[in-house]
Amino acid sequence: MIRSYGKTDRGIVRRDNQDCFDFSELSDNKLLLCVVCDGMGGANAGNVASTLAADTFLKTLNDQPMALQDNQLVGEALKDAALAANRVVHEAAKNNYEQAGMGTTLVGAAIKENLAHIVSVGDSRAYHISNDTIRQITRDHSLVEDMIARGDITREESLHHPNRNLLTKVVGTEAKVDRDLFEVRLQSGDQLLLCTDGLTNLVTDDEILQEIKAHKDLQESGDMLVTLALAKGGGDNVTVFLVRV
Repeated sequence: MIRSYGKTDRGIVRRDNQDCFDFSELSDNKLLLCVVCDGMGGANAGNVASTLAADTFLKTLNDQPMALQDNQLVGEALKDAALAANRVVHEAAKNNYEQAGMGTTLVGAAIKENLAHIVSVGDSRAYHISNDTIRQITRDHSLVEDMIARGDITREESLHHPNRNLLTKVVGTEAKVDRDLFEVRLQSGDQLLLCTDGLTNLVTDDEILQEIKAHKDLQESGDMLVTLALAKGGGDNVTVFLVRV
């Protein structure tokens, strides 16, 4: 049986919460679909973008039950769902001047038995936690990540770079968007973490691992990760979604 728990918090500084998460359990809880989004845009536009993207992503997947049962097709189904989310957000932004330019990150997954397929746009992340190790699955679509890849700056320097929040890919700002796809083999007891940068900008990978190791209960782990981000300043919305197989 797949277990999951999600939590989102406005944080200490922000007036609104533009993060969101959603999930869907299928096939007697043997298949889990989940998504985390971090919206951006003026007024309530960021909230609109993230909610539209998450809703569209899950609806598109739920409309493809045969593809979700086929390990050879589920990856493309995830990419299609992310593209559909991009199209809906982009159209909404074009049709409402108050929402012009809005966008959102998106990291989504389909988990079935010992296999997870993950799709990503932006800098919301997916992690794989197994035994005493944590591994970032996704790659941030950000300016500083590109600079690190080129050798222009170090990982440590990126943490304080003035352009660390500039993204190179976002759902909704263009008519089409490239999506990264990942496949992860899981063992019994492994966990996946989907989260926004409100967590990872403040809490290190090692701190995430230590909190998850310290709590056997998913809700306790999720709550403590959010609490830790708030204790370190809570300068952004914080969202975590944990899955254990």
